[in-house]
Amino acid sequence: MINNKSVKKVLFGGDWNPEQWDMQVQEKDLKMLPKAGIDIVTVNVFSWASIQKDENTYDFTRLDSIIDGACKAGMKICLATGTATHPAWMARKYPEVLRTDIEGKKRQFGARENSCPNSLIFKKYSVKMAEELAKHYGKNKNILAWHVSNEYSGLCYCSNCQTAWRGWLAKKYKTLENLNKAWNSNFWGHTYYDWQEIQVPMNTNERWGASSTSCQIQTIDYYRFQSQSLLDCYKAEYDVLKKLTPEIPVTTNLMGTYPELNYHEWAPFMDFISYDNYPSPYDSYTRTAFNLEVMRGCKRDIPFCLMEQTPSVTNWQPYNSLKRPGVMRLQSYQALAHGSDTVMFFQMHRSRGCCEKFHGAIIDHYATEETRVFKEASAIGHELQELQDVFLGSIQKSNVAILFDWDCLWGIQFSAGPSVDFDYTQEVYKYYDAFAKENVSIDVISKKDSFDRYKVLVAPAFYMVDEESAKKIEDFVSSGGTFITTCMSGLTDMNDLVVTSGYPGLLRKVCGLWVEETDALLPEKYNTIRLTEDGFKGGYKVNILCDIIHTENAKSLATYSSDFYSGSPAITCNTFGKGKAYYVGTSFSNENTVFLQDLAKYVCKQNKIQSILNVEEGIEVTKRIKEDKTFIFVLNHNESDVLVKIPFSCKELLTNVEYNGNAELNIKAKGLALLEEI
Repeated sequence: MINNKSVKKVLFGGDWNPEQWDMQVQEKDLKMLPKAGIDIVTVNVFSWASIQKDENTYDFTRLDSIIDGACKAGMKICLATGTATHPAWMARKYPEVLRTDIEGKKRQFGARENSCPNSLIFKKYSVKMAEELAKHYGKNKNILAWHVSNEYSGLCYCSNCQTAWRGWLAKKYKTLENLNKAWNSNFWGHTYYDWQEIQVPMNTNERWGASSTSCQIQTIDYYRFQSQSLLDCYKAEYDVLKKLTPEIPVTTNLMGTYPELNYHEWAPFMDFISYDNYPSPYDSYTRTAFNLEVMRGCKRDIPFCLMEQTPSVTNWQPYNSLKRPGVMRLQSYQALAHGSDTVMFFQMHRSRGCCEKFHGAIIDHYATEETRVFKEASAIGHELQELQDVFLGSIQKSNVAILFDWDCLWGIQFSAGPSVDFDYTQEVYKYYDAFAKENVSIDVISKKDSFDRYKVLVAPAFYMVDEESAKKIEDFVSSGGTFITTCMSGLTDMNDLVVTSGYPGLLRKVCGLWVEETDALLPEKYNTIRLTEDGFKGGYKVNILCDIIHTENAKSLATYSSDFYSGSPAITCNTFGKGKAYYVGTSFSNENTVFLQDLAKYVCKQNKIQSILNVEEGIEVTKRIKEDKTFIFVLNHNESDVLVKIPFSCKELLTNVEYNGNAELNIKAKGLALLEEI
């Protein structure tokens, strides 16, 4: 954790880049930031070039002044390695460090995350930079964490990667015979007779565009390889930092459901998860919460770090709306509500030039304490000082788990068909949204995690299924668990080869059915399903995919009302051992998800899972537990005040008011309450 024994509160701060300014601005920042309650700064995120002007020279003079000044001002340090952007001299002398894009074009120096992850030169100098930093600053007691690189992202298609890719494939498949079988290489005459014949899949050969490829498994394997390649870069820096400073935790900042990196494989090598939270102005509060839970789920029992968010405005979205008054505070506490132990921002002082000059900051271009943003940040900072460490280290304990899987994401993304409107991440989110609106605790987990602690396991669009996962699901249901899966599940093995034993493949036994066909509805078309079970409203529109299902042991709960498959099952339930498996053989657009909310209510009732609080729509409730203490966050995302009934005795920690049960608490619009049960 970033919070060590010397820290007695939620850390409040974020990225500070005074190297972009002169010393007078740095000195003024160091006077203003403590007034806002800033007690931690992330420094050196993009300073590699200013520290290392050639292969052998390291100059820490400016960084010394930054760190010394922050420490004297009472701030802790999250020290970045700066390796997200290699110096210009390196690109000039060693062009191999530069990436090649999907079109096959060699990039020039510029931008960031432009280093080939399989360049030995890049690895040599990035690890050396981390080593020099550790030697120079490792004994500084104010350094609470190492921050490796920044927002790892992007793919490279250069000759370095091609060589490493062939080696990765040889290690994975052992023989070309195995590879040809796994890749179904007889399709379109793709049989390989020599490892050197295998090319990286890009737009000059197998691919055409972001999601189209003639050989899906080849592209999926390349994403797996590139995710591992970038992870290897991170691990190389991690290893040298841990060797020289074993007591300082190491992390890097992740980006929620970012589609190019499998964060479940990264998590074991991170001492704590760090997350950059940048919701779109269009995102619902449950969509923001979903990303937070994906991040928390990477290390379920350790609080994560909110490493970045904007105090008000971003600069890179199509429409960069200001955060309305109160939203900075509300979103900060939303991160805390979902398991963060920090509130941090990008950035402390607004850049004057280049692409981030209009990105928000605590201190604006006109550096005054009188701005709305500075005042709001100061209020949060001082509020967190008052709270101290009351809930630090607390975690969530959930009865519901939802599977999120990068292999399934890639498998569906790169498949040709059945519908462009079917999006894996969106499908998983829809089910999260339904349960989140019941205000029950939810874990978003990996298929590698244990399922034993849950009552309900939801695996939407669980497209790629291996035998281990199928066995775990069967054991979970057989032991009394409730399992929910959907159309586009169990269709392939881990090599994206379609099952020939009937969909949903390895899930067929537990679901008690087989799927004959899947119909993709045109955008203007819809079907209707009708349920007669208690708790359902009857008819529901469905309008993306419709499975044509044959029940075996399963019971039909709903049927389609139109088209040639009218009367055939759409929703089923199969009793399997002591538990039940539900199959939702259809998909809904965002505006037609009422059924999913009713399903969540029904399943929670069947499993005696109660809402933390019964509240109206737009009120988000989460629970964090620390030994014998329970903390309940109540967040009002509505545009108006809401009265919330509190049926238990508690203390509201932000006002120090106690309630003796059956009280009504008025929560302001975009406001919140933080309750400790007593």
